[in-house]
Amino acid sequence: MSTPLSKIRNFSIIAHIDHGKSTLADRLIQRTGGLTDREMTAQVLDNMDIEKERGITIKAQTVRLDYTAKDGETYTLNLMDTPGHVDFAYEVSRSLAACEGALLVVDAAQGVEAQTLANVYQSIEHDHEIVPVINKIDLPAAEVEKVKAEIEEIIGLDASNAVLTSAKSGIGIEDVLEAVVTRIPPPKGDRDAPLKAMLVDSWYDPYLGVVILIRVVAGVLKKGQQIKFMQTGTLHLVDRVGCMRPKIEQLEELSAGEIGFITAQIKEVAQTRVGDTITDAKRPAAEALPGFKEVQPVVFCGLFPVDANDFEKLRESISKLRLNDASFSFETESSAALGFGFRCGFLGLLHLEIIQERLTREYDLDLITTAPSVIYNIQLAHNRGTIQLHNPADMPDPSAIAQIDEPWIKAVIYCPDEYLGSILKLCQDRRGIQTNLTYVGGRAQVTYELPLNEVVFDFYDRLKSISRGYASFDYTQIGHREGDLVKMNIMVNGEAVDALSMIVHRGTAEARGRGMCERLKDLIPRHLFKIPIQAAIGGKVIARETIAAMRKDVTAKCYGGDASRKRKLLDKQKKGKARMREYGSVSIPQEAFIAALRMGEE
Repeated sequence: MSTPLSKIRNFSIIAHIDHGKSTLADRLIQRTGGLTDREMTAQVLDNMDIEKERGITIKAQTVRLDYTAKDGETYTLNLMDTPGHVDFAYEVSRSLAACEGALLVVDAAQGVEAQTLANVYQSIEHDHEIVPVINKIDLPAAEVEKVKAEIEEIIGLDASNAVLTSAKSGIGIEDVLEAVVTRIPPPKGDRDAPLKAMLVDSWYDPYLGVVILIRVVAGVLKKGQQIKFMQTGTLHLVDRVGCMRPKIEQLEELSAGEIGFITAQIKEVAQTRVGDTITDAKRPAAEALPGFKEVQPVVFCGLFPVDANDFEKLRESISKLRLNDASFSFETESSAALGFGFRCGFLGLLHLEIIQERLTREYDLDLITTAPSVIYNIQLAHNRGTIQLHNPADMPDPSAIAQIDEPWIKAVIYCPDEYLGSILKLCQDRRGIQTNLTYVGGRAQVTYELPLNEVVFDFYDRLKSISRGYASFDYTQIGHREGDLVKMNIMVNGEAVDALSMIVHRGTAEARGRGMCERLKDLIPRHLFKIPIQAAIGGKVIARETIAAMRKDVTAKCYGGDASRKRKLLDKQKKGKARMREYGSVSIPQEAFIAALRMGEE
């Protein structure tokens, strides 16, 4: 028999990175007996090694807990732990759509951060009941009253009855559970209506096939039922219904208001579109639920195997990884310098880094990543239409281009007052337009409009280093604008290296080109002939460095004798060097590519 609606609570935990979401989830699981002390591990819901090592959540996870409250009733709590990084905001939006309320976790020492705000606004859009939870109250630097004031001032939530906890030491966990039961509303839904379930997430399990996480909005979903996906129109037979506690538990049915998973012998994750509505094939719902907006990759880069023989292995690995992360896209591409590889699209730089690291680790691949770029809209001359450019190497001839539009973002940065000057300078250097600057307590909130091209390079790293890690950053896209952009080629010994070409703003091209040439000069080993390294825009060279030739001492065997003898040997060597330079090829080691593409602003 399914749980009555009044005894169900669906909630997610939202917070900025590192404010203690996963640790709080651990304590809630432990307190409600989801796992025994022996089975318990730190960050139990972060099941990837990379999540545990970096201390970040990448995939939103769900768990069902049973809690006996102080009123003597037993409640079923469906908890969703969400990522805190801006790149995974899509995971957060899906989790919030499946819930009625959220625990807003704020670090008592750090206060409200940019991502806290972004996630709260998403939660408010879903009309959620938000319970503020102030975590890490046992830290010496904790300022509980100041953080309460920040929550009220910045977010506009009443924080007078905020729950005070320390997830690490287990203080206040009972109060959090009571707040969930008393302050978050139960779900609504009609058991007898036609089945309507929202597809929240899906992942690939090697034993079960595709596992689909769903939130049942109306009706009942049973084992053996034939279901229909309303967007794709496909029919499937449900062979398993269950929930995570966090171990898999099989159930007979999921009814309105409940969150659980189903399997239906689906082999391809691509068939399970996130945000789709699942209904009964025999008694379908009249209309689909409003889904999620389609996820769009923001940053593109090329992934190439260091060893060309690993190309098929890379293709297989990317396809497998795509089964568990449908938010990145890929297509094959080839490069004269790097051979065959893939052009991949990601939600952001951290997402790119995580995918690259997972490919290296889980599939034992050595990869080269080309410089990240964004999508440009290029309007062709003579009204020949508009094309989208993902790869700088594919840029058409400048004479065929009427204008180039680049994507812009609205960035909100929070930082302590003493770092504001250097952060404003960083944003100005990146062609930013300041739109707002306000103070909240001792911290500044600055809003900038920035070209995404300038942000994907190393903006986040620079922001963290100049603010000693105290600044936090969140952004949303605000469309494309015309920019004075040019394609910069890097030429080694007169030949353009396509993997190093990039699209830059004309104003910063010279500095960027000089930096790249200097870096390559240090990275490319010396040859027996002189090697020029040039940065060029079209036919105009804007920066140049020269790698001096290695010199073999050909006169070493001459001891004494006439000077003309030495001269003759040196002239012969000079002719050989000229010939070598003409026909010799420069071998650029893989490490040089990797280091050059990671070029920061030293």
